[in-house]
Amino acid sequence: MEKLPKIGLPILIGLIFLIIVVAKSAVTIGSGESGVLYKTFGGGVVTDEPPLGEGFHIVAPWNKVYVYEVRQQELFEKMKVLSSNGLEIQIDASAWYQPVQSQLGNLHQTIGENYLQRVIQPAIRSAARSVIGRYTPDDLYSTKRDAIQVEIYEETKKILDKQYVQLNEVLVRDVTLPPTIKEAIERKLKQEQESLEYEFRLVSAAKQAEERIIEAEGKAEANKILSASLTDKILQDKGIEATIKLSESNNSKVIVIGSGDSGMPIILGNQ
Repeated sequence: MEKLPKIGLPILIGLIFLIIVVAKSAVTIGSGESGVLYKTFGGGVVTDEPPLGEGFHIVAPWNKVYVYEVRQQELFEKMKVLSSNGLEIQIDASAWYQPVQSQLGNLHQTIGENYLQRVIQPAIRSAARSVIGRYTPDDLYSTKRDAIQVEIYEETKKILDKQYVQLNEVLVRDVTLPPTIKEAIERKLKQEQESLEYEFRLVSAAKQAEERIIEAEGKAEANKILSASLTDKILQDKGIEATIKLSESNNSKVIVIGSGDSGMPIILGNQ
């Protein structure tokens, strides 16, 4: 094998060194991620510049890049808390969160990569204990759960203010009560439902009775007005009209002109 020219060896060594430097200096930021630059000889964490975005970057080999996921993430929490009357209740909740991308440098410098364990989890647990402690098991089991969920979110968000993280939502997925308390609440709710149904039937019956009374009063008033308007003359005229119509019928009876006690014509049959 022929020896390399004297000038070729330094070039080859230089190329190898350059490849190693580039390999150590190359940083690829994946989709949904951002990078925080740490300058070993330049003041540490860079907080006055935007974080590194997605894609390929070249940094000095003596510097470091800390990669953070900046997409929305979900935290699942099971917590045992006390209600207002001292009963232990288990809450299954989840939180949607993400770091504030423009503040990644400050987040890395003040809290660090494990910000979830350091600030988010303690904040949610503290807020949940504070909010649940203001309510009874009945409230948690019934219609106030949505309001409780909103309160936990608002209190957690207040705690996380200026912590460089963004809280998007807190969801209370399940509330587990002691079995005896749950059974007592269910019996109470069933009794309340039956009471409401019974009350509804009473109200419906009362309305129907009222409608019948009004209808009867209306008919009585109509009959009263009709009776007052029917004079003897009107009745006699109506009788005459009926007699004429009867005489025109093929099956008419024999009509004797004259008058009975009421002044009406006397109608005699064929018998």
